[in-house]
Amino acid sequence: MKHKCYALLFAVFCMLQAIAQRPSATVEMADTLRSNGKIYVVVAVILTIFTGIILYLVRLDRKLSRIEKDSINP
Repeated sequence: MKHKCYALLFAVFCMLQAIAQRPSATVEMADTLRSNGKIYVVVAVILTIFTGIILYLVRLDRKLSRIEKDSINP
């Protein structure tokens, strides 16, 4: 489980590095959402979705590990 967490953190840092290197261009939609205060709603929804996906994958991994363990040692 530790290796998966390290791999996830590495992927996140790589993604942040790639985003930081993009040229700074103005995005009108983001500016509009930011000025109306709706950008926080967008960020909250995205974080909720990603959290749900991560929790689902962790739960699925635990179930599969349990099934594999039971099939090896009946």
